[in-house]
Amino acid sequence: MNTFSVLAETNRRRLLEALTDGQKSVNELVQTVGMSQPVVSKHLKVLRDAQLVTVSPDGQRRLYDLNPEPLSELDDWLTPFRKLWAERLDALESHLHAKHSQGESS
Repeated sequence: MNTFSVLAETNRRRLLEALTDGQKSVNELVQTVGMSQPVVSKHLKVLRDAQLVTVSPDGQRRLYDLNPEPLSELDDWLTPFRKLWAERLDALESHLHAKHSQGESS
């Protein structure tokens, strides 16, 4: 499964967001995202298989951590869209500035 397919699922994105501030155990993720333990474990397996998270043992529990490297594919794909949005926002800013200037001179 590629990165885009994995990230298409909302709950997986929520789990990745929960890991942006550091390692968490399954129980911590369950509390953070409000899903059941079996559902969290199922999604973590998919994220692990896609190499979006890493897991390391810590005594009896396993700690999950975000692996940002596979997200570079997504970042590369978004690059042209960022340029498009920057151009559109610049055009909107110019339009609003011109409209505001016209309002002051009336």
